Amino acid sequence: MGKEKGLVLVFTGNGKGKTTSALGMAFRAWGQGMRILVLQFIKGGWKYGELKAAEALGERFVMRQLGEGFLSEEKFDEHRRAAQEALIEAKKEILSGNWDMIILDEIIYSIGYGLVDEEQVLDLIKIKPEKLHLVLTGRNASERIIDAADLVSEIREIKHPYQKGIPAQKGIEF
Repeated sequence: MGKEKGLVLVFTGNGKGKTTSALGMAFRAWGQGMRILVLQFIKGGWKYGELKAAEALGERFVMRQLGEGFLSEEKFDEHRRAAQEALIEAKKEILSGNWDMIILDEIIYSIGYGLVDEEQVLDLIKIKPEKLHLVLTGRNASERIIDAADLVSEIREIKHPYQKGIPAQKGIEF
């Protein structure tokens, strides 16, 4: 095996499965004895199934919901404040040396919604320690984010149950 190098990985696209892909990679890393932190930039206040799973995996797999939940115009300032606080926490944790992989879930959405600036996200990538794997998820990754990444996967929607009026399903969407 060659020298270990922390990668920047991006899961983007309009299809369902960006967070799920990142969590699958985190699950694999956990199985290899790595320490994983997931910071969710938009999700908050709702008990997703993955939160229960993370709790069961113990102290090497930590998931924190830092957002205000579903975005709304009326609460835009609260969403922006929460996202800015999440950025501060992300920077602190990236530099802490406590983790082998950090997932910044929905951070790319946060750029698109104006909750964080692209420059702030690029700065997090720049300060990443050499051995840390940094994973970013969300739709519409910019060319600059893509250029800064080592691996980019685009998840494209072909068909979704919402198109037939089927609501979100337990174990699939939450």
